[in-house]
Amino acid sequence: MAVDQETLVSLGKLGAVAALGMSALGSCFGTGAAAAAAIGGWKKCYAQNKSAPFMLVEFVGAPLSQTIYGIILMGNVIKAALSGTAFPVLLGAGLMGGFAMGLSAWLQGRAGAWAADALAETGQGFGNYLMALGVIETVALFVLVFIGKTIS
Repeated sequence: MAVDQETLVSLGKLGAVAALGMSALGSCFGTGAAAAAAIGGWKKCYAQNKSAPFMLVEFVGAPLSQTIYGIILMGNVIKAALSGTAFPVLLGAGLMGGFAMGLSAWLQGRAGAWAADALAETGQGFGNYLMALGVIETVALFVLVFIGKTIS
């Protein structure tokens, strides 16, 4: 049984949905973990009558960029679907790319949670903590670039 072009394009677009959905899911988990730790850190500071570092917000927001990468990958998958790239490739690219970016976001948020706790307690090390989060971010960037190149 032959499948028409419109159905194949639709199946390819499913990869686009997966790219965005899975990367955003990871961002949700990551920001949630980091936010909980930041709130706890602020609470510790307030309980000790110390000023609460606003910079903890940076750790909370760091995992959001993976959703942006998911949006970019989604656009690349849709473009490839419209140009006739085989749908299994696009579905795989979206699923695996979205999963890898989402996992990066989740683990970045977990690391951000520890960074928020450490900064709230010591008031030191912000740059070091941010560099560690940047290394985790790099995984998502590699995924975006190389999967994007594979399907284009």
